[in-house]
Parts: sequence; structure tokens; C-alpha cells
Amino acid sequence: MQTDEPITLTRDCEAVVIPAGTKVTIEQGQQAHITQSLGGSFTVIVNGNMFRIDGKDADAIGMEKTAAPVVAAAGQPVSPEQLEKEVWNNMRTCYDPEIPVNVVDLGLIYDCRISPLPDRSGNQVEVKMTLTAPGCGMGEYLKQDVQNKLLCIEGIDEVNVELVWEPQWNQGMMSDAAKLQLGLY
Repeated sequence: MQTDEPITLTRDCEAVVIPAGTKVTIEQGQQAHITQSLGGSFTVIVNGNMFRIDGKDADAIGMEKTAAPVVAAAGQPVSPEQLEKEVWNNMRTCYDPEIPVNVVDLGLIYDCRISPLPDRSGNQVEVKMTLTAPGCGMGEYLKQDVQNKLLCIEGIDEVNVELVWEPQWNQGMMSDAAKLQLGLY
């Protein structure tokens, strides 16, 4: 959702400067334009600068919190195939704040492995992901977003997301759907 009309912040709001990754507070009364509202967070422009606002602060920009990611029904047995499908579906709810494409379709997820915890009490997920640019300050936020959304899945008890730089990301790693969406075809 993009807004042509500015939205006035109704309260002070924590935000992250894009692409630097620095936490700041946007003050009540500031005018913001929403450029992206995907995956439970919002990308806004305030005074010519781009910021990411977490979904928990949606009310500050007059929006409602988005629904939590889909999780398995509590108490229902889940096959390894279903669990893997849920893991990939939840990672598809994580978006680069500057590009309206999820991290999976952008080709940022290099590896994802699900394995039982040593005591067989649940599962752990190991994810290797990269960024579109190594110097991007948003890396820790994207990494945390992936981790949080995977921990929402019933049966996933531990998640380790590692940022890697080899191979270096390039546009050829994007899915065909992402390329089409971004006009690269």
C-alpha cells in the first residue's frame, strides 16, 4: 500500500533508517508517505529520508497491525514436508524494505535446513542468507525478521540465521516472478 497523501504520525515512533540500519525516533506530528507495507512492517518517507517502521508501531501511522504468519494448528502432527513448506511460506513474508519482493523470491535465501533437536523435543532451522549489497545496514533487521517468523511455527524451537557473502548476490538469483514484478523482463 502506497499513500499519495501524507500521513501525520499520531505519536513518537521508533524507526530504522534505510539503508543505514540506525535506530531513530520519528516525532509525533511528522508527515510520512507510506511506500511499502509488506510482511508486517512499513517503509515510509519522512522529510526525504526512508525509514522502516515495525508492525507493532502501525498505530502511529494510522494503520492496523498485520496478522501474524500462518502457523500449524496447535497439537496437530505435522509431517516434515508440511513443516518445510511452512518454513518457506513464512520466509516469504519477510521483505526487503526497499524492494517490494520477499527475501525468498529475491534469491537471498541460500540454504535452509530443518533438523530435529538432539533431545527430539522439537526442530531447529539453520538458514544461510545474504543481502543485495554487503554494506546494507538492514542486514540484522532482515535476519531478525526471518528468525522471528520461523519461531512462530509450531514445532520450530530454535532458529539460527547466518548472513553469508559467498556467492555474491546478483539479479540472476531472483525468481522469474520477482524479475517480472520488478520489470526486469
